[in-house]
Amino acid sequence: MELDIRHLRIICAIAETGSLTRAAARMGLSQPAMTNQLHRIEELLGGALFVRTRSGTQPTPLGRQVISRARIVLSEMSALFGDLPGLAGRLRSIRLGSIHVACVASLIPRVAQELPEVEMSLRIEPSSALLTDALTHDDLDAALIGVIEGYGIPMAAPIANRTLVPRYPIFVALSAAHPLAERAEIELADLKGEYWISPPGADDGSLAALRSTCRTAGFEPKVRYDAPSGGAQPLVAPGYGVRLVDPTWPAQPGTVVRPLTGDPQVGRLVVAWRRDRLSDGTAAALYRSLARAYTDHVNDNPIFKRWWEAHPEIHPLV
Repeated sequence: MELDIRHLRIICAIAETGSLTRAAARMGLSQPAMTNQLHRIEELLGGALFVRTRSGTQPTPLGRQVISRARIVLSEMSALFGDLPGLAGRLRSIRLGSIHVACVASLIPRVAQELPEVEMSLRIEPSSALLTDALTHDDLDAALIGVIEGYGIPMAAPIANRTLVPRYPIFVALSAAHPLAERAEIELADLKGEYWISPPGADDGSLAALRSTCRTAGFEPKVRYDAPSGGAQPLVAPGYGVRLVDPTWPAQPGTVVRPLTGDPQVGRLVVAWRRDRLSDGTAAALYRSLARAYTDHVNDNPIFKRWWEAHPEIHPLV
């Protein structure tokens, strides 16, 4: 037996649904057949990919690596012909959504460069789950979505997706007056006594990921505040709490942004679109524009710029 595309879809379906039963339904298999397929895949790869917990099926460390690579392969297969020049279809308008990342400032001009005849509207949300739901209900045509590793967001036809950045570290923001602010990087365990600001998009798995990551570091995070991305800075600067942040954001006045030792939490960026609205060529043009918008802001945070330059393998393919 050798791995094929269907096996990669099975692995991703289990990761995204968090359940063998739901994954089997998505793939049109019985649960025993899905279980047998998973066991065969795990035998081939030499280790368990998932473990069952009270909250569902969770990926193992090996599983997270395989899932990340499987998603890259599947997204590239989906876009196999979309990068060919001259394929952009005619489209008068596009409804674009995006999570709250630094590159939203560059989305409008970059899309205008690639699709000059298309009028664009932009919707910014803290939650990738809300964006995916809007795509599903035809309220958006495309979206830039962020996903925390190990916490997938289910997408079904006619939604297609392609990975923009397969892996990037999540940083931490804290007061510039904090005793740890002078460190080049911070051990997560050293934040044991801090109050935390809940990450945006809790329904995406970001809050669950924060709790899981902190528990692995030996403590339960004290999540005291719930504030949207832009509303958290007044709490961080005076030292009321710390928060996880996208690494492209520059430090706001009175704060510092630092990497966490060992990258205990990572995310990935995905471009998703409705196939019944965007042709392959238009989707490829949109992908290029979002890739360039993202890289426009890599230099905003010098610490992340150094990390980015050290990892050319994760740069968008444009």
